[in-house]
Amino acid sequence: MSEEAHAFVPGHVTGFFTVDWDDDPTKAGSRGGGLALSDGVRVTVERAEETTIALDGTDIEMDAVDRVLDALRAKARVSAETDLPLGAGFGVSGGMALGTALAANAAFDRGLSYNELVTIAHGAEVQAGTGLGDVVAQARGGIPLRLEPGGPQYNYVDAVPARTRVEYHSLGELSTAEVIDGETEALTAAGERAISQVVREPTLSTFMRASRQFAREADLLTPELTQVIGEVADAGGDPSMAMLGETVFTLGTGLTDAGYDAAVCEVYPPGGTVEDGG
Repeated sequence: MSEEAHAFVPGHVTGFFTVDWDDDPTKAGSRGGGLALSDGVRVTVERAEETTIALDGTDIEMDAVDRVLDALRAKARVSAETDLPLGAGFGVSGGMALGTALAANAAFDRGLSYNELVTIAHGAEVQAGTGLGDVVAQARGGIPLRLEPGGPQYNYVDAVPARTRVEYHSLGELSTAEVIDGETEALTAAGERAISQVVREPTLSTFMRASRQFAREADLLTPELTQVIGEVADAGGDPSMAMLGETVFTLGTGLTDAGYDAAVCEVYPPGGTVEDGG
């Protein structure tokens, strides 16, 4: 048993999704598609007398992390760092939940498998109301297509076989809980159409086209997002909206070409991992 352990989890931008509830949080979740990003969340778990959680040096409360530690029967100091915008559709809460599960398993020598840890983190985030599919996608890496809801024992994950530069520009936050707790029938129908479209033709261009169509059909676009997406498209880019955040992402240099000071990363093929011998 080591004093501490470290994990890295890629960020995740969702292009389209469904909402699939179940009484069992490991079976609940979403189907959909997204991009795992080289910009992500680094988590350090250190054994402690009482649990505390910090993000970028500031103490916070995060129910999903508390639930992960409870499931692993661990008390720890959890410290996370990220360059990703918060509450803007990048899976930071999912990254912290999965990173905590991976690092705590190492620090406390719990001996659980990868899928067991992903299941714990996924269930914790579903119960916390902060996400339905990010954890499974962040565990997979690349450009995952989640074809069934729930944790890894229930969710078959395919992928678009590609890698690319990604740019993003965040305008602000949107509440995940407000969207997934509301009326989701039309959103889920739009998500199912998007999934079918990309499964039939699993390419980057189809993924982005399906993402834009989903954002429109699910009625999630704000006027500000619509303006940025239009400007990027006019500049020859291939943009869409990050779910769920007031964020535009694009492949290649679309945001830069439209004059935006965009953050730049790339698709990250590996999933979340323990680092530095943790």
